[in-house]
Amino acid sequence: MNASEKKWFAVYTKPRWEKKVNSILLLKGVASWCPVQKTERQWSDRKKIIEDPLFKSYVFVKINDDEKLTVLQTEGILNFVHFLGKPAVIKDEEIETIKSFLLEKDAKINIQSLQGFKEDDKVVIKHGIFMDNTGTVIRTAAKKIYVRLESLDQVMIVEFPANYAGHYFPLH
Repeated sequence: MNASEKKWFAVYTKPRWEKKVNSILLLKGVASWCPVQKTERQWSDRKKIIEDPLFKSYVFVKINDDEKLTVLQTEGILNFVHFLGKPAVIKDEEIETIKSFLLEKDAKINIQSLQGFKEDDKVVIKHGIFMDNTGTVIRTAAKKIYVRLESLDQVMIVEFPANYAGHYFPLH
């Protein structure tokens, strides 16, 4: 990898510092992204729509090797996410998958650790933003599809409206 080439990395943040860290990084001129989704919260006197970070204690940065120290010296950042002793490079396709799912109307997304899931069939998606794309379904349930984000050892669970169910099939 060329040292000046920009790649996506994930950084660990202090708990509930994701959006704050993202803002600080952007002010420093670092390409940063904190994926959020709108969720409704109930208080005793009212309901409110808030933007909740999708990945708890994670923020993504697109940087080159020279920018790593600047990122690490940012208040609220604890460390890079590591894989085999090095900061884990996140694939561009995985970032695009997350962005696409966040654009999917009426999709609710949860994130779970990859541990405990088993690989399943290869599939072709037959509806929505991922129509005609193939992938590995890790697990399905009524209206949910689980998508592996290998770089982060995480699984993104996307829950679609009932009329989206059944729009994929196993490949043979």
